[in-house]
Amino acid sequence: MARKRRATPFNLSFLDIMACGFGAVTLLFLILRHNADVIATEQPDGDAALLAEAIENQQQQGSELDAQLAALELRAQQIALERAELAQQLEEQQRGEEIGDSELAQLRDAVAALELKVDTLAEPAFGSNLRQTLGDGDRQYLTGMKLGGERIVILLDSSASMLAEELINVLRLRNGSEQQRRAADKWQWSRGIVDWLLAQLPASARFQVILFGTDATSVLADRDGRWLDAADSLAIEQTSAALAAVAPAGGGSLLAGIEAVVAMQPPADNLFIITDGLPTQGARPPASYMVTAEQRQTLFHQAASKIPYGLPVNVLLLPMEGDPQAAALYWQLAINSRGSLLTPARDWP
Repeated sequence: MARKRRATPFNLSFLDIMACGFGAVTLLFLILRHNADVIATEQPDGDAALLAEAIENQQQQGSELDAQLAALELRAQQIALERAELAQQLEEQQRGEEIGDSELAQLRDAVAALELKVDTLAEPAFGSNLRQTLGDGDRQYLTGMKLGGERIVILLDSSASMLAEELINVLRLRNGSEQQRRAADKWQWSRGIVDWLLAQLPASARFQVILFGTDATSVLADRDGRWLDAADSLAIEQTSAALAAVAPAGGGSLLAGIEAVVAMQPPADNLFIITDGLPTQGARPPASYMVTAEQRQTLFHQAASKIPYGLPVNVLLLPMEGDPQAAALYWQLAINSRGSLLTPARDWP
């Protein structure tokens, strides 16, 4: 009887298939391992090239910015030289014969244009101003006063009341020497306000400082009724020095001061009045020594009626004993003329 063959789970065909499968896996592993090495070796070289290119671009941009900055600095120096030459020409012409209004205006415009260019070049090249605040016209909101204009008059009260705030001290100082009157605290305060206003004038403007007491006259007597150039530092220094020699005295005629302002030609387009109360006389000295409150109000209205229509009136009202109506009347005058009223603190400016 024939003997049965035992069934074997592994035969030659199965082993061949397993060998082929193992070989395929091995080949696939070798291929993938080779590609990983290629990527690992090639990728860093690509990043280095990109980084080098970026550094080169940044260096090139930095060189261009340096060249632009050098050009701007050179242009700023050229404009500063041109500005200095124009200022010197302007000063020489002012010290010589009188210049026509149109010619002087052209020089002022040229100086203002150069100043604008210098200010523009001085700003950072990375952007414009951080913030700009604009209001009604060109008011300075620290004081609320409109300091603009092309022809500005500062009308300063030089009567005896500008010596002190109390009547008893006014009487005492009024009878003192000129040196004592010039050194009075209230008068020194008034002079400081005038100096501050002169320092705030636009460079392209013209100005005049007029004193009004029993009559009215310019601080610089040799330039009475003539406009001064705000860009002329010598004129400003002379005005301040002449004001230091003034000693307040007598009554106060606001009417005389307004008439002096109206006489300026071309007409003023901004007016500052520095005073401490209502006027005590008009076109002529009062008939009696004492002036009542009603009379002072009448004198004020007479003077206010002479102010040209459209002329802004800015009033700096200093304190004075026994004149309660002054603030209301001057405030109404400022409102009607589209000006402003300021009662300064004792430590201002």
